[in-house]
Amino acid sequence: MPKTYLIAAAALMASACTGTDFTADIAPVAAPADISSPISTDPAQIDEDNLPALAEVHFESAGQRLNGLIYLANGAGPHPTVMMLHGYPGNEKNLDLAQSVRRAGYNVLFFHYRGSWGSEGDFGFEHVIEDAGTAATFLRENADVYRVDPERIIPIGHSLGGHTALHTAARDEQISCAAGLAAADFGIVGGAFNEDPEAAAGFAAYTDGLVAGPLDGFSGQQAMAELTENTVRFALASLAPALSEKSVLLVAAERDAAVPPAAFHDPLVAAYAENAKIDLHHELLDGDHSFSWTRIEMTETVIAWLDGNCR
Repeated sequence: MPKTYLIAAAALMASACTGTDFTADIAPVAAPADISSPISTDPAQIDEDNLPALAEVHFESAGQRLNGLIYLANGAGPHPTVMMLHGYPGNEKNLDLAQSVRRAGYNVLFFHYRGSWGSEGDFGFEHVIEDAGTAATFLRENADVYRVDPERIIPIGHSLGGHTALHTAARDEQISCAAGLAAADFGIVGGAFNEDPEAAAGFAAYTDGLVAGPLDGFSGQQAMAELTENTVRFALASLAPALSEKSVLLVAAERDAAVPPAAFHDPLVAAYAENAKIDLHHELLDGDHSFSWTRIEMTETVIAWLDGNCR
């Protein structure tokens, strides 16, 4: 991958937080005819004994209390349950997507990682992955309380959350589905920072501005150390063997300046396509890093993939 792509992508990661055709022989996402229903229509019937609901949840990761909520789907279930993983620092929370996914019959857990948005502990990129694994365990251990199907926990994440969703699926043998929306490969980002000190300094300064705001127990210096020392370990392409026999959805946006598809999405699609044991689905939509004007299309894509592969 050209160095210019790496540097541009890394430099734009900070500002965005406030080509090649790889489609051959890869299964596209097929949208069912009536995919708009859970997006635009409330449930036709409600189970009075098992109403849709929102529940506040708290669970511990490494001894630190994390804050979250769970959207409970209509009916007794048990329901497949999505973990909606936010990005860095998490300004876009994708709760509109969560509501539509809930109407489609899935529970959705949303939570804040250690050291973010009021959750206890210190933020860190590895901590984020650990916290997602802990969240999956929390759902399994409380399956009866929240009407969860413990065999169908589905991480879906945006940006850093996409990076985390794929790592979570690779580390958890019980997870069979994972999705990355504008997934940011922090292995690539760390490599870019190793090559370009100016881009690294810009990201570090942005991170320092998040402390005492959405993030706690973190700094630009810590971010640089963790990213530049873990370029191989964090690389998403290297997860391909561990994602065998799993369904993976990758959705990117053509005008994403933070995670440009040519530098992030296209190489990842190519890497996963080389492993015939990955059930790979991918889409390139119009839009920016947050899919600001293609959110309905993005939601349709996610629900179509869920219904076709993860129930």
